[in-house]
Amino acid sequence: MNFHPRTFLRGSTQELHVTERLTLQPNGDILYQFTMDDPATWETPWSGEYIWRNRPELLYEYACHEGNYAMGNTLRGARILEADAAAAKAGSTGGGSGD
Repeated sequence: MNFHPRTFLRGSTQELHVTERLTLQPNGDILYQFTMDDPATWETPWSGEYIWRNRPELLYEYACHEGNYAMGNTLRGARILEADAAAAKAGSTGGGSGD
């Protein structure tokens, strides 16, 4: 339940039941599995799965409208943090008085 009455997946009804499972893999990937069940639409439930690969870089949401407005601030904040870290590193390696 909790599907909008005018939103149907491949002919499904409001009786559609979706089961999702997210499993963290040893290498950091996430296995995403789902099962779609709607007896009014399909004779048997059907399932699928795919891997969300672990990546070292930051991942930014680009599909949501609110995120698009916030992206500039997110990136500005990241640049400020980088500059602060660089300044702190420069200050700690700038040579002391040797006291």
